[in-house]
Amino acid sequence: MSKTRLAVVTMLLAIFITMTALMLQGNASTENVSEGMRYRVETLTNKLGVPWGMVFIADDTIIFTERGGKVGTLQTGNGKITYLNGAPDVWARGQGGMLDMALPPGYVAGGWIYFTYSKPLGNTSATTLARAKLTDNNLIEWRDLLITESASKAKRHFGSRIAFDGNGHLFFTIGDRGHRPNGQDLSSHAGSVLRLNLDGSVPADNPFIDTPGALPEIWSYGHRNPQGIFFDQQNQRLWLNEHGPRGGDEINLVLPGQNYGWPITSHGKEYHKPGAVGEGKYKPGIEAPKKVYIPSIAPGSLLLYTGDAFPLWRGNLFSGALKLTHLNRLTVDGSGNIVGEERLLETRNERIRNVIQSPEGWLYVSTDSGKILIIKPAINTE
Repeated sequence: MSKTRLAVVTMLLAIFITMTALMLQGNASTENVSEGMRYRVETLTNKLGVPWGMVFIADDTIIFTERGGKVGTLQTGNGKITYLNGAPDVWARGQGGMLDMALPPGYVAGGWIYFTYSKPLGNTSATTLARAKLTDNNLIEWRDLLITESASKAKRHFGSRIAFDGNGHLFFTIGDRGHRPNGQDLSSHAGSVLRLNLDGSVPADNPFIDTPGALPEIWSYGHRNPQGIFFDQQNQRLWLNEHGPRGGDEINLVLPGQNYGWPITSHGKEYHKPGAVGEGKYKPGIEAPKKVYIPSIAPGSLLLYTGDAFPLWRGNLFSGALKLTHLNRLTVDGSGNIVGEERLLETRNERIRNVIQSPEGWLYVSTDSGKILIIKPAINTE
């Protein structure tokens, strides 16, 4: 072989090795330790928009929403992405767009899938609860169950996450739409947790159903921008996290008919001046948070872990952190008190939007950069 030809072959081989290394680096598995448990993190995909909601619709398939307005499926085995037909028009501005999605307990293929999204209403938008069915690659029988009384021109504080109690009800959250008085206004859905029957009707035992001037869907109020909710069926607890102002993000145990304070009480400060928000941190008649984050982490989701893959995490709360770019893990005692905290994935510098649990008990984490990461037990090579 001539020297020229050998040089060309050597150069091509070097390019091939470099490209292969870069490709492997993008999907590299990194090993970490938490409470003595070894786990690794893998990248399933980095090709999405802002994956806001996601849930396992089959053992090997995730259905997800992108805030820009798309709904798709993702095969966990090979990373194949398929976008679906039939999604509605959304108000994809600021924090609005296609938001959460969830499957009711006992879901079977072809059943109802629930969505929240910011629905355009002229020059305003309102957080809306809807449901549809999936057939092949089409969303069919789309129906808005509740267009909430939260219409605004504002581009922020839509909420909105969904949870089911397993007894025929769902909860979903609405932010205050950037208008603080909404948090204490029972004639508006904004700044509230709502509770409905699965067909969108109002349960007869909702706390404000007989209160004059109050909207009957409201379950709790005084919330700023709750973007995480989870119903713990074992302990019959409804957990919620929400964005505070400058400091003062909260995790709350939500009880029917209760006031969670915004904007009367807050642990946060004003954005443009040094003073605190509201009348103080606590006040009689207002439910105090179970945890406060100062500085704010900007929580974007909430999960209570129930799997077997990480037994020491069972019963822990997990929340994505948008501002402080990590996965937040909280230890909860038998009385519902938060007694410990750990911050995972900090070195990745990713705005973590959502976290869900797979059938194997692994954690799937979505990021605003368009990735879905997998946290799974490390391979034992000893």
